[in-house]
Amino acid sequence: MVEVRRRLAIPAELDQLAAIRAIVRDIASACEAPADCVDDLVQAVDEAATNIIVHGYRGAPGIIEMTAELVADDIVITLMDTALTFDPTAVPPPDLTVAPARRRPGGMGVHLMRMATDSLVHRPRPGGGNILTLSRARARRLKEE
Repeated sequence: MVEVRRRLAIPAELDQLAAIRAIVRDIASACEAPADCVDDLVQAVDEAATNIIVHGYRGAPGIIEMTAELVADDIVITLMDTALTFDPTAVPPPDLTVAPARRRPGGMGVHLMRMATDSLVHRPRPGGGNILTLSRARARRLKEE
């Protein structure tokens, strides 16, 4: 089995999102993940990083530390920041009975992160900030509803 573990720090800036997506794509591909898994991870990490930049740092300078590794058959990506503490796992699910044209803009990012991953875990970072861990099996298991 392929052993993959990478760690890097990325400026918390919107113009870095394309680089973050490319890094996640590269890491997932190095883990020999199928295309659907790669796409899911890219979308989930992009949403998480966007939330960190826009809502966490709110335009202030900052860093997003990213660790990615293959654990058994799961690709695990951890994002750490020193932004305002925010737990996305506490966000209630959106009301999907409301037609998209009638919904207010935004508010679907956390839902998309949940749908694209098998596990989404938040914990406050000691000293301030957030640690968000996203996990996705290379071979998708059926989620229990």
